[in-house]
Amino acid sequence: MPASPWSFATVTDLSAALKAKQVSAVELTQDAIGRIERHDDKVNAVCVRDFDRALQSARAADLALSRGGREPLLGIPMTVKESFNVAGLPTTWGFVEQKNFVAAADALAVERVKAAGGVILGKTNVPVALGDWQSYNEIYGTTGNPYDLGRTPGGSSGGSSAALAAGFGALSLGSDIGGSLRVPAHYCGVYAHKPTFGLCPARGHTPPPFPPLPSNRDLSVIGPMARSAADLALLLDVIAGTDPIFDGIAYQLDLPAARHTALKDFRVLLLDTHPLLPTGTAVHGALQTLADGLTKAGASVTRSSPLLPDLAETSRVYMRMLLSFLAAGFPADLYAGAQAMAAGLSATDDSLAAERLRGIVLSHRDWVAADSRRTGLRAQWRELFKSFDAVICPVMPTPAYPHDHHEPQEERRILIDGKPHPYVDQLVWPGIATLPGLPSTALPIAMSDDGLPIGVQIVGPWLEDRTPLKLAELIEREFGGFTPPKALVD
Repeated sequence: MPASPWSFATVTDLSAALKAKQVSAVELTQDAIGRIERHDDKVNAVCVRDFDRALQSARAADLALSRGGREPLLGIPMTVKESFNVAGLPTTWGFVEQKNFVAAADALAVERVKAAGGVILGKTNVPVALGDWQSYNEIYGTTGNPYDLGRTPGGSSGGSSAALAAGFGALSLGSDIGGSLRVPAHYCGVYAHKPTFGLCPARGHTPPPFPPLPSNRDLSVIGPMARSAADLALLLDVIAGTDPIFDGIAYQLDLPAARHTALKDFRVLLLDTHPLLPTGTAVHGALQTLADGLTKAGASVTRSSPLLPDLAETSRVYMRMLLSFLAAGFPADLYAGAQAMAAGLSATDDSLAAERLRGIVLSHRDWVAADSRRTGLRAQWRELFKSFDAVICPVMPTPAYPHDHHEPQEERRILIDGKPHPYVDQLVWPGIATLPGLPSTALPIAMSDDGLPIGVQIVGPWLEDRTPLKLAELIEREFGGFTPPKALVD
């Protein structure tokens, strides 16, 4: 099969080609379907295929284009994370007992994608309960990283990141509470944006069999994934905005413009170390190269600041609040066991594992205290962003690691420069933006010596999502961006 010029193209290029009649929406969709049929038996990214309806949508898009249609995603093939309801397709979240659950209606984000002309090819694989940085479950199996199939593509939006890296559509929808957008982007060399908390309504991103009621679940967001920063901004504009049956009754969205449009005008605080977890040599070196490049391009780059909120405190509060949220659905026996273990903790044990255990059994009184600490940290972030426009830091301490499905996760170890560290402690980097609800854009900046992507995240001010997105776009333009995996280039 000859190489297609469209398989790894950006939405900007695809839209221009569609309008110029260089290609049709049906041809783009057939190209993406062909790639999935040729390669996905190895990658296992697209776990639910919807090709017949995708081709119907593509034919409708071609008709709309012939009549002058200008919808922002008109004719663009894409995927959505399995956890989003798509009418007529299964939504399982990896739960075997829900393998026959079929959504009756589209999630609100999916409605908006369809209204914008997007062509949905299918749904992408996830870990059980969206609770891992690896994407595997008993229903759909294991998704591999297109750069090394023996390694994780990330999670919980790992099927989406793998699909993007493999050329299975130009966009995807994902979600994030523990780095589930940003970590897969980092591991697969693509782009993702964790929006400001509450910016994108999550109705219909609901674990089965619960009804898709409007709700902003604490810490959790949905967001766009793509192969370019500009495409992230395009998809964000499609899915952002109030839920019309909830806060949209009274409010309308009006995001501010990016603070700057030139790289030389940005004031950046760049971090490469964390007090509770080391940064691997490959990631550290990529950040140093980026810092040098930004400085050479005229940006102001600072390596430390007293304005930065305490990262150790941030991590401990985040662990408590995250596990308090996640544990609400734990079975009674598991919760009882956690209660017994937490009761045996020493009051002086402030390890992250201890904080997670305390979080599982957190009382409402203690949750309110933790929330007050979060409010204080948010105030510190507001002060920091008076002096800086963005904070650039790692997404995770290493590139993608080999599959490790050992349970429980607390017993797993991640090797950082050959030394083992608790697997779940890696939450410290995603938590920097998640706890205060700040926007964060993940983008690729380098390849490791063994051919694995390395990314960073750009954390921006509250509701100033266009600022980290613009900075990511400028970095992409200045230093290069997505590089397709050689093994999957036809």
